[in-house]
Amino acid sequence: MKTYLTAAALAAFATTAGAHYGMIIPSDNMVSQEDGRSVDLTLSFSHPFEGLGMVLETPEAFTVTHEGETMSLLDTLEPAQVMDDAGFTTEYRMERPGTHVFAMTPKPYWEPEEDAFITHFTKTYVSAYGDDEGWDTELGLKTEIVPLSKPFALWSGNVFQGIVKLDGEAVPYAEVEVEYYNEDGSASAPSDLMITQTIKADAEGVFTYAAPTPGWWGFAALNTAEEPMQHESEDKAHELGAVIWVHFEPWAAQ
Repeated sequence: MKTYLTAAALAAFATTAGAHYGMIIPSDNMVSQEDGRSVDLTLSFSHPFEGLGMVLETPEAFTVTHEGETMSLLDTLEPAQVMDDAGFTTEYRMERPGTHVFAMTPKPYWEPEEDAFITHFTKTYVSAYGDDEGWDTELGLKTEIVPLSKPFALWSGNVFQGIVKLDGEAVPYAEVEVEYYNEDGSASAPSDLMITQTIKADAEGVFTYAAPTPGWWGFAALNTAEEPMQHESEDKAHELGAVIWVHFEPWAAQ
């Protein structure tokens, strides 16, 4: 008989099987007039399946981009406990229809277990008032996943496609880690190998993933910076993560 490990059990064993993710989770990714005109956003650096938080220092940048205009929201961030560790929250008022892209550039994080620094350039897309204009917006980040499928209005079971870019160029055969945000801790994994799934992009930097269940799914495309960073007077690798968070809706026929 197979033994299934719950997220709580995995946390109790302090497993490191799950990947770290920069996270921007909005209270809604398709805001309607009936929902009110604001969206709440939670920022963290965490193990999303296991529900284990890590310290997120004040980011270097936190922005929203809409109709080609980018505005800093860094001064709006309020410290908060996210998964029992330091994160941030904010509220953003949606003044106009269309797609709003929220992006975070954190300070590089030193990870002793990997003997490397980690910087996850993280973003998510929110549609306002039934207008999806701008759903494929590219921000020109150091590294990012540019959506080829609309990053909202997806049913569970739909595929999500994106193209991995580094310095504006597609990354052939980029490695992409995929993880479910197990927000209520109810999901379980039959093996540590199932906590974070790994896929590869094709020769054009394009990857495809079908989400098996509704909820928030994180995609992190990982590359190593050409320039190392210094830690205690030694050169250390610097992992650059292009992270996007996408929500899948429950299929209406269920």
